[in-house]
Amino acid sequence: MITIKDKQFEPFIHHEQIADRVAALAERLNADYQGKNPILIAILNGAFMFAADLVRHLNFNHEIQFAKFSSYDGMDTTGKVTELIGLSIDLKDRDVIVVEDIIDTGTTMYSLLPKLREKGAKSVEIAALLMKPGKLQVPIDVKYCAMQIPNEFIVGYGLDFDGMGRNYQDIYVVKEN
Repeated sequence: MITIKDKQFEPFIHHEQIADRVAALAERLNADYQGKNPILIAILNGAFMFAADLVRHLNFNHEIQFAKFSSYDGMDTTGKVTELIGLSIDLKDRDVIVVEDIIDTGTTMYSLLPKLREKGAKSVEIAALLMKPGKLQVPIDVKYCAMQIPNEFIVGYGLDFDGMGRNYQDIYVVKEN
């Protein structure tokens, strides 16, 4: 059990299971991108741990860039996506893999994917650590997903609650009183 601010969180996904799922996802990417040179765009802040672990397993040439968008305020999604750090790279005729920590409403990806295509990307795919299918509010295709989870608020392994809790190697779920 961990406490962050006024919330208690209990263990949900152990780091060994996360590592196994990240490695399995990397194998799918290795098969699909062998001989290509895609650009991975890791979404800050949450995806930094996932992106670091994922790229260690990739055996094809690739570049990695970072972008930052926000649609959360505390534990709630605002429904509005704000671009905090933008993309200044040339995507023309490049394969793009967006590396995201979690897809819940899908609002951030739904807003970002057309922008990447407008920049001339040859293909755009999402590689997500986690997805909450029950919370999805927009039509997006997540081709590469390590795990699907129920609609619970979680922290750890890069995921936060008001900026805190990213440092845990396991993922924790909020404990309802």
